[in-house]
Amino acid sequence: MKAEELQQIKENIAEGHFPQWAVTDPEIYELEQEKIFGRTWLFLGHESELKEPGSFITRMMADDPILLQKSKNGEIKAFLNSCTHRGTRLCTEDYGNKKTHTCPYHGWSYNLDGELIGIVAGNKVYGEKMDKSEWGLRPVPRVESYQGMIFGSFDPNAMSLEEYLGEMKWYFDIMLGRSDGGMEVRGLPQRWVVKANWKMTSENFEADPYHVQTTHRSAVEMKLTPTDPLYASYGHQVVLSNGHGINVITSATGKSANKYQGMPESMWPMFEKNLNKEQLDVFSKVTNFVGGVFPNLSFLSSCSGSEGTRHNHLQFRVWRPIGPDKVEVWVWYMIDKALPEEYKEKSYKGFLATFGAAGTLEQDDTENLARIVEASQGRMARDRKLSYNNVANYLMGLDHIEPDEHFPGPGIAYPTCYTDHVARSMHQYWLELITKESGVKVGEY
Repeated sequence: MKAEELQQIKENIAEGHFPQWAVTDPEIYELEQEKIFGRTWLFLGHESELKEPGSFITRMMADDPILLQKSKNGEIKAFLNSCTHRGTRLCTEDYGNKKTHTCPYHGWSYNLDGELIGIVAGNKVYGEKMDKSEWGLRPVPRVESYQGMIFGSFDPNAMSLEEYLGEMKWYFDIMLGRSDGGMEVRGLPQRWVVKANWKMTSENFEADPYHVQTTHRSAVEMKLTPTDPLYASYGHQVVLSNGHGINVITSATGKSANKYQGMPESMWPMFEKNLNKEQLDVFSKVTNFVGGVFPNLSFLSSCSGSEGTRHNHLQFRVWRPIGPDKVEVWVWYMIDKALPEEYKEKSYKGFLATFGAAGTLEQDDTENLARIVEASQGRMARDRKLSYNNVANYLMGLDHIEPDEHFPGPGIAYPTCYTDHVARSMHQYWLELITKESGVKVGEY
């Protein structure tokens, strides 16, 4: 990338534009892999997926296969899922429980601490010189958790996870720490591949309630969502540090018809014990929390269901980039451990019907995200020197919406969710990361 091209992107973002050619550009994608996915914190899973020593799950951090497991002393460790002998993927199962992992190629085996403990024919083929302690599994440089959420980073010098999450922790405490025992993953994370760019999928959740009334029109027609074209705008869009953001959606009255997102009253004393006054105020009025942690973790806390009944659920999803125009979607369904089993089951079914791989709302989004890629790959969209406006529009709220100083939560809160403040903040942080060491100074948004 030339410095003048990066400077052009900077100027466009400042004006509320984003160059369409930058969506799927291969050079941009390579920069993103190195400077964003190679240096930020990436979501790996939830502690409830590793219930006992020997439990393991296999995940991905961008292009790297990861083996995440619980050691004998209960410590969660993450390793590159690759045998150190010839590099074969060591574990091919999605999850399970084992004391050791044995490579299917030549039979080298590793314990729960990633140490090499077994070599077929051992000293007979290697003699006495090879030191097994030098050939253990390669650990992910940084692994840290917050409220049960496990993240990894390839950068040994990355800021701490808590510092990276910043003000988002306040909102995560509401969603993840409100009830005794915290949250648990139910079922397995669903996975599927879609034609889309990771920036657009992340932005769709973190920054764009504006699409709901049009994209999900079928849900309006089936009376699953309100007919008011502004219904997803009510509340606050909150810009947070490091490219994170959240939409705290309420209603035209500023409150929710279902206090605490319709959770059973038996749970309310837990909320009032575990959350502070300001968090309770936000939680009692919210209809939906929807947002994201940069670069590619999104979340939605809402009520879904059918036949007139709705149950709260929380979903976390990762948009794993596997090319400029393709992502693998990972979706975790999460629910409060303390809820009755009957409630959990009904909530899970409502989630599957709306945001499972074949869910009604999921398919709406996927169609539009694919169309963005289709229209952004051709000659005209990727021509960086066209004289007309070859940019996407991010002008909502640019110069006429002021922050609400009375909003009780942290971050810069704007009194509508129909604005592009979070999207522009995401683009700003994206540019800051990909231009490090380039000589282009981004400044503050």
